[in-house]
Parts: sequence; C-alpha cells; structure tokens
Amino acid sequence: MQGDTITVMLADDHAVVRAGLRALLRTARDVDVVGEAANGADAVAMAERVKPDVLVTDLSMPIMDGLALTRAVRERGLPTKVLVLTMHGEEEHMMPALEAGAAGYLLKDTAGRELVDAVRSVANGDGYLANSAARVLARRLARPDPAKAERERFDQLTGRERDVFTMVAEGHSAPDIGERLGISPKTVDTYKHRIGQKLGLHQRSEYVRLALRLGLLHT
Repeated sequence: MQGDTITVMLADDHAVVRAGLRALLRTARDVDVVGEAANGADAVAMAERVKPDVLVTDLSMPIMDGLALTRAVRERGLPTKVLVLTMHGEEEHMMPALEAGAAGYLLKDTAGRELVDAVRSVANGDGYLANSAARVLARRLARPDPAKAERERFDQLTGRERDVFTMVAEGHSAPDIGERLGISPKTVDTYKHRIGQKLGLHQRSEYVRLALRLGLLHT
C-alpha cells in the first residue's frame, strides 16, 4: 500500500459495471482506483506495470477469463491480491477461483454492501469470503472425499499388489503379468484375489475406472 491508501485495479468487460465499481470504491477515502481493463490479458499487463494492492476481477471476460488472470498474477509473482467479484454462484466457481490463487470471492449482488470491506480485508492479507460463500466452503470441506478414501485403500496394497493392479488395468493377461514380474500365472491370480478383497474389484473394467480416478492411467 502507498502509505494508508489501497490501490485498486478493476477488470470487467462491461464499462457500466466498471463505472459503478469505481464510483463505489471512491466513496472510501483510503481506496484509490488506479486502472481498469476490459479483459484479463490487458489486466495482467497493466498489473505488471502498476502493481496495485488489489485487483477486482470478474470471472467471465474475453481473451483471458478471471481464472486465467488469477493464475497469471500468482505465477508472475506479482504482489497484487485478486478479489473475484462475479455473478456466478459460489458452489460451481468459488473453489476453482480460490485454488487459482484468489484472496477473496464476492457476488455482485452484495457488492454494494461489502466491496469496500472486502478490498480492505484482502489488501491487509486477511482474505475475504461473503457469508454465503463461507457457508459453501464449510459444506464442501465437510463432505467426505471419495477420491481420498479410494487413494487410502489403494495405498494399503503391497508394492507387488500395486504392480499387478496397474498391469491388470492396462490390459495385461495373467501369463503376461507373471512373465514380467517373474512369478507364475497362478500367483498372479492370488494377487488379484487379494486386490479384489481389499478394493472390492472383480472385473477389469472396475480396475480401469479406479486406475483412471487415481491418475494411474491416462485416456
């Protein structure tokens, strides 16, 4: 921040929206709007020059959208904090935005009440989530993660069982697996039986689906 002033950039492809946000932010004596852009690519280029404290961005923009913009700001090591301001509901879009590096997430229909507070919070390094977004995040974190449970079960396999699992998923026959691993086809079948007991798998198609979900195979 420049002294006690928070410098802010706006990125939105609608000029009317930017004008409204600019007018709203200028009601705060400690906030200075130092730049605007109508797409993500221009916003990143301007942020590299101006290095604002906060970049308020929409998600839906031409040339480069808000998610790509957010990743670019992080990857280029800019000191700018990104505050996503969008009409898109939190459930589908908030987590990708936060994972991309956004420091805050705010819906446009609440911006009039919360934008200045959100900018101040993000500039101070505290981050910001509207109450509705915080509830969505809490629900998401409380959900069991099926992929995590599957990974934990897979990690319980022995090294040889993992080798057999992967080869079965890849389509190798028991004799082929035995030749590759230096064991008999009967021993391969024994490993497959153990894998089936531990993971609940019985058909090759089930091996393939699980291997894809675990990232062990690529389509």
